[in-house]
Formats: sequence, C-alpha cells, structure tokens
Amino acid sequence: MFELDDARVLITAGAAGIGRAIAERFRHVGARVWVTDVDEAAATEARGAGLRTTVSNAAAEDEVNALAAEVNAEWGGLDVLVNNAGIAGPTGPVETLESAAWLSTFDVNIHSQFYCIKHFLPLLRKSERPSIVNLSSAAGRLGMAGRSPYSASKWAVVGLTKTLAIELGPEGIRCNAICPGAVGGPRIDGVIAAKAEMLGTTVAEVTELYTGQSSLGKLADADDIGNMAVFLASAMASHVSGQAMAVDGNTEKLY
Repeated sequence: MFELDDARVLITAGAAGIGRAIAERFRHVGARVWVTDVDEAAATEARGAGLRTTVSNAAAEDEVNALAAEVNAEWGGLDVLVNNAGIAGPTGPVETLESAAWLSTFDVNIHSQFYCIKHFLPLLRKSERPSIVNLSSAAGRLGMAGRSPYSASKWAVVGLTKTLAIELGPEGIRCNAICPGAVGGPRIDGVIAAKAEMLGTTVAEVTELYTGQSSLGKLADADDIGNMAVFLASAMASHVSGQAMAVDGNTEKLY
C-alpha cells in the first residue's frame, strides 16, 4: 500500500521524541532508516534499538556535508529526507529576547533544513521516488504570542517547502511540510512551563489552555506525526506536493 519497502530514509533529530516516532513508523512499513541526532545518549539508545544512527548536528553545514557523503557511500542515494530537527527557542515578549537565542532558533529550525536539502539533493536525484518532508508547526500558520522566533522560523519552513515544490517538481521530487499542533512529551512540557512563567500563572492552567486549543481537546501523539510523514513519503501521496499538512486536531488559535 505505502510502497516504502526498502526505501532509504534519513531523519534528522531522529533518536528521540517526534523524530524517533517518525523513524519507527518508517521502519514499521519496511523502510531502511538512518537517523541523526546531537544527543549522544539518545543516539546510543536508538542504535541499541536497531536504528542506523550518526551523531551529527543538522545546523552545522560541514557536518551535514560529511553525513551526505557517508550516506551516499553506503546507500548510493536517498529516497526520503525528513527534516525534523527543531528547538522551541526562547519564550517572552519580543523586546526581551536575546539576539543569540533568536539566531539559534533559526539555525536549527530553518537553516538546518536548507543545509540538508542542499547537500542531500544530489542523492535524492538518484531515486525513483524522491520525497522531502519538512517539519513545521501549527505556529507556522498561526501567530503565537511570546514565541516569535519559533513561529517565524516555522513560517519560513512553509515558505521553503512551497518554493521547493515548485523548483523541484519538474524533476519529480515532491516536497511537503507537516504542521503539528501541541504534541505530548518532554518538549511541550518545557514549553508549557516557560509560558506559565511568562504569564505568571500555573503549569496546570497553561496545560489546560494547550489541550483546549484544538477542537479534539487533547494533545497529539508523536505517532500521529509519524503516520503523516509515512503517508507523505509514500505512493499514496504520489500527487501531493507543496502542502503544509496540519496534524493538530483542528487548532485555530495558539496560546
């Protein structure tokens, strides 16, 4: 059905969290999966679970270039690139933010995607079923008070995705984005805690806001994002490109 058996899939920041869920969903449908991560402990655990793993920083172009050469030497090409690396960035009114924190958010959330696409594109061109999946966010289509660098960087992901769908479409390379809402896990716990501190309220109150911001009234599960990534990379989405796919339980406002 998915026609991803033996597909060569690379996932950045794939050793834990949403990235790990994406990796496991691809592995479930028979793909060969290679994950990168800056977290050595998470990478070691993923390797122990049977995933091909490299400790590498997707926001460092020289490391991405070296990784692309390694993947090409071992696999001879790439079928699916999943740009998952991302950070929450700082929380606070825009005038209080440190410039270094702003730049760091863009380095990981959007510059890493540019580096990976730039250096893995020659490998994708060797594929008969090339696909790029970029992780954006519900914040990439909605404003989000107190999270300006995160939201701005995720809007940039959507712009990059739509532009590359136009640019690479004539070569048969599809490019789509996923826009998750709040996804349960340690990362959103940290975001909620920071937002509670900024607002001068409790974690419980902000948690209620986050779970209530979608029509379904709950946080997404990381597997929901993994399932969408598999769909977008699969033959079932062979005519889907340039789309920013929301996986957010119908979220219309972010807090």
